[in-house]
Amino acid sequence: MNKEILDIIKDTNDKKSQKPKAGVVTFGCQQNEADSERIKGMLVSMGYEIVDADMAGDISGSYGQFDENGTESPFGSCDVIIMNTCAVREHAELKAFSRTGQLKHYKNKNKDLLIGLCGCMVEQDHVLDYLKKSFHHVDFIFGTRSIHKFPEIFYDTLVNKKKVLKNENIEEDIIDEDLPVRRDSSFKAWVSIMYGCNNFCSYCVVPHVRGRERNRNKDKILDEIQKLISSGYKEITLLGQNVNSYKDPVDPNYNFADLLTDIVKTDGDYWVRFITSHPKDVSDRLITLMGENEKIANHFHLPVQAGSNRILKLMNRGYTREDYLELIEKLKKHVKDIAIASDIIVGFPSETNEEFEETLDIIEKAGFDNIFPFIYSKRKNTPAEKMEDKISRKEKTDRFARLMAIQKIISEKKNKAYVGKTVKILVESEAKHNNDDEKKYLAGRTSTHKLVIFEGNIDLIGSFVNVKINEGKLHGLYGEIEKN
Repeated sequence: MNKEILDIIKDTNDKKSQKPKAGVVTFGCQQNEADSERIKGMLVSMGYEIVDADMAGDISGSYGQFDENGTESPFGSCDVIIMNTCAVREHAELKAFSRTGQLKHYKNKNKDLLIGLCGCMVEQDHVLDYLKKSFHHVDFIFGTRSIHKFPEIFYDTLVNKKKVLKNENIEEDIIDEDLPVRRDSSFKAWVSIMYGCNNFCSYCVVPHVRGRERNRNKDKILDEIQKLISSGYKEITLLGQNVNSYKDPVDPNYNFADLLTDIVKTDGDYWVRFITSHPKDVSDRLITLMGENEKIANHFHLPVQAGSNRILKLMNRGYTREDYLELIEKLKKHVKDIAIASDIIVGFPSETNEEFEETLDIIEKAGFDNIFPFIYSKRKNTPAEKMEDKISRKEKTDRFARLMAIQKIISEKKNKAYVGKTVKILVESEAKHNNDDEKKYLAGRTSTHKLVIFEGNIDLIGSFVNVKINEGKLHGLYGEIEKN
């Protein structure tokens, strides 16, 4: 990152009568959210005020000047809008294209508005070609491996009036530890510990858009986390495309379990989470550590993707269904009350009805607390793109519905088992269904990542409280603060 450019732009903005505003819209995973926090950090360092508003969700209506309620959109006052995009599934790309198209209305209203695109989607050549041909209102583009180059790219656009419509795929092994961060929460923090992926699952575009694995230095990670905890952060989530494959770049014998061991030595009342893990890299030592230390949240997101060994091999996942179920049993044995979540792909090319039944079987045997299912989405330049796919869309949606029906029964049963228990939760926000005249409801999460709704004062947001659970439903738990 070029600090001199940050200072030059800041000096210019400081002389303006009104502080310029910037909005960053994030699509996709937690890693994208963490990247956006660094982009916002650089924008703040350049003298911009960040406008916080949601434009990434599925919201009807035009974002030209107004939101769906007819009120003026916060983005209408921005001088800079950056869309941080996702490429993992076709739906995410289509949504980003749609929202980017809507920004043309802002440009028509304010010709000086600068519009930028970044993230995984723009790392693909065919997407870049499409953007150049169809989105003439976009001013600059940079990829996931060029975030540290953002100030220079932005300077070219802002000062030199150049359009930078290319992906700077350079120096991809660089991890810039000096990037400023503007965190979206004062009590929950994302901490990226590694970037990229070496697995090359046959359906996945991530290694192509985020590059090979690059690990941060353990001392830098530990220093960042210690500062967060001393600042009062209550939840630290370690991020990586394959987070549990982490190895220190200086000492490759220092692995993910070593890092977790050192993190939880820090005094304080906090939780550590991590996402996303690959089954082949879950060590016995990691499982034991989770069972022994309450500071490590007893929630494990462990994608299985399919229940058929043939399909798992076609996916290049590197394990069998038997391996996976053995791992689940170890986790349940050694980590008390652990909640396990998973990802499932429905309708992978050539998946038979019998093989889909194996996926349903593994869902029941594993007893997932919740799953994130997706109908297979073809991605360019992946091996699966070339596989013959004769499964009809109707068959895929029928399978998806069957899978969800089974998982709903399992999830609701697990949530009902919480009734009568008192659980520690981190209070995160006001509950969405606050509509009483007097009562205020809050929402928080347990260590197992269960959503809990209860009556309470908003002053509790950002703190831990104990809640007695009175009701368990499919999508969450309901209770009351435990009285001493």
